[in-house]
Amino acid sequence: MPQAQTKVMPEPMGWPEDPDSPRPEPASSLLVEDGLEITTPVERDAEELFITVDENRSYLREWLPWLDDVSSVDDEIAMIRSMAEKNDGYDRIYLIRHLGELVGVISLNWVDWSNRSFGLGYWVSQASSGHGIITKACSRLINHCFDDLSLHRSVIEVAVGNYPSRAVAERLGMRLEGVSKDREWLYDHFTDSALYAITAPEWKSLNQD
Repeated sequence: MPQAQTKVMPEPMGWPEDPDSPRPEPASSLLVEDGLEITTPVERDAEELFITVDENRSYLREWLPWLDDVSSVDDEIAMIRSMAEKNDGYDRIYLIRHLGELVGVISLNWVDWSNRSFGLGYWVSQASSGHGIITKACSRLINHCFDDLSLHRSVIEVAVGNYPSRAVAERLGMRLEGVSKDREWLYDHFTDSALYAITAPEWKSLNQD
């Protein structure tokens, strides 16, 4: 008698092959290297975060537009609660901790799931700048977004005159794609912005072991 044929069922597909599947959520914490990690903030971090911002207020104010909105620990608590309550799992703020000390912030400013792209933002305390901390943190988060979230394009947008932040994008191997005129209002004047980007295949080619 003819043997019954076993029907091979196709393996279930997830996102992005199946656009109706749930999208992956960014990790709540990532180890960058020994002694360096990024973690999403909780309310007990608010005081330490505010102190770090306040101690670096003049330094950060040169290029960041939100310093006037952070005048107390309560403002940081409100921000942390707001991020938690959004609960969309897509944009995310991470505290950068070096040897346990809070030294800065890196964030997924936006995720465009339809086009599989994302934007990064970051700042680091003046005392911790120049040590490669931001570059390493960005590299780890980009790897996570490409490898674990199946995103395709990473973007960093930074003021044209902010040369230290531009140097981060350049060290990461991102290309300058253009300059936007009067992109952001910075307290009392407009600033132009430089847009850097890299795709997942380009990133993997640059970072082959």
